Amino acid sequence: MLPSKPQIIQQQHRDAASKLHVIVVGAGLGGLGAAISILLAGHSVHILESAQEIAEVGAGIQVLPNSSRVLFAWGMEEALSKHATRPKQCNYIGWKGQRISSMDFHEYMKELGTPFWDFHRANLHMELLERAKELGAEIETNARVEDVEYERPSSDRTIAVAVLADGQKRKADLIVGADGINSRCREILLGRPDPPLLTGDLAYRLLLNTEDMMKDPELRGFIEDPQVNYWMGPDAHAVNYVLRGGKLFNMVLLVPDDMPAGATTLEGNVEEMRALFKDWDPRIPKLLALCESVYKWRLCIRPNLNPTWSHESGAFTILGDAAHATLPYLASGAGMSLEDGHVLGLCLARLSGKSDAEKRKALRVYERCRRQRTERVVTRGNLQQHLYHVHDGAEQQERDRLLREFAHFNGQGPVGEERLRERGLAEGSDPFPWRWHGCGKWLLTYQCEPDVERRWMEVEEEMRGVVSALEVERREREEVRAVL
Repeated sequence: MLPSKPQIIQQQHRDAASKLHVIVVGAGLGGLGAAISILLAGHSVHILESAQEIAEVGAGIQVLPNSSRVLFAWGMEEALSKHATRPKQCNYIGWKGQRISSMDFHEYMKELGTPFWDFHRANLHMELLERAKELGAEIETNARVEDVEYERPSSDRTIAVAVLADGQKRKADLIVGADGINSRCREILLGRPDPPLLTGDLAYRLLLNTEDMMKDPELRGFIEDPQVNYWMGPDAHAVNYVLRGGKLFNMVLLVPDDMPAGATTLEGNVEEMRALFKDWDPRIPKLLALCESVYKWRLCIRPNLNPTWSHESGAFTILGDAAHATLPYLASGAGMSLEDGHVLGLCLARLSGKSDAEKRKALRVYERCRRQRTERVVTRGNLQQHLYHVHDGAEQQERDRLLREFAHFNGQGPVGEERLRERGLAEGSDPFPWRWHGCGKWLLTYQCEPDVERRWMEVEEEMRGVVSALEVERREREEVRAVL
């Protein structure tokens, strides 16, 4: 069953006996999202941000329907709509410019109930910050967390203490580490250093002024008919889409990593970047000729944190890139962080007290909702890295054949396995990941609220001894098969 447009969540009001004081470490998209959801659950939130001022870097960001569904539930549809571009469709193009396949975003939006949105990252960040403040978030900048300690004010309750770089301490019933891919909170939880893993790729990110593009008949169409475009080529790919109502054009170039050890972001050489794409679709060199400066970003991942995302006390947990950073090739890194924050808030909304037992239960449900899903996103992102970068030849030809064959079902909604087999296709093997038979059935249709409801009941059954852990694993396998 496809989801409908979500209901807006109203802020709960709690008495002191059940109102947690929560510290969120990090004021990025994930941290602000967690703050919003936890505040809607009726708890208080204090955000600790290491930077001296809160600002978001980067350029464009794609928000898929599963993520816009979360933003709608937080009451942000109107505020965000004025910043969003709603692209008509997404196109997959060969590196020489040949059109291979497409996906109608507006068609999927009608079936899913929420849109595909493109934002300048700073606009999305600003609106999340304003919503968090509106709901009552307290924000402290220049507050770098170096450690977490624990106190026991009573036999059934643990307090977490954030130790700042200057020695000051901040206490909370729960600390949520949302400090990104280079997470200190993850290392605190593990008790050892744990650097992100290199992926072998880096991203050139650039923004172009569309006035110059409108002067060129070959480039004007990118602005007049907003679409998302992916060019796929040997060892590299390129993505572009319109931002801010056609005023900016976002372009990302994904190429082999040549950055020195230890670097994460560096100023790029424009001529060097242009040389990498000089033989591609002639429109790409034309676009890059309009670029005056560029930065390059090393792309890393974080496999899921084992054995758990949370401290045994129930007073400390992590979310977002700190737990499961992925490649951007599924356009789902920020979306997973927003879902994490929403699910965590929904779990904390069910608390009736502040005991360790209640917090542990809520975090157990939170992680059960999120672990398998985020593992699948990281895995599929790694697969897309390979699919986007294959060299011309037999494998590339098979990839393009699948892209064209699955396009046969465009406009027909999800179809059964028998229909797929008639064309020699298998569920989940569409290289176009957001279409129904790539990841669309499980990625785009996800709803946080019923997942929390189901997992909460499941955990309660386990606690009462009604079901075993093995039975839960069996159910999870069945759920995956049912989605596929």
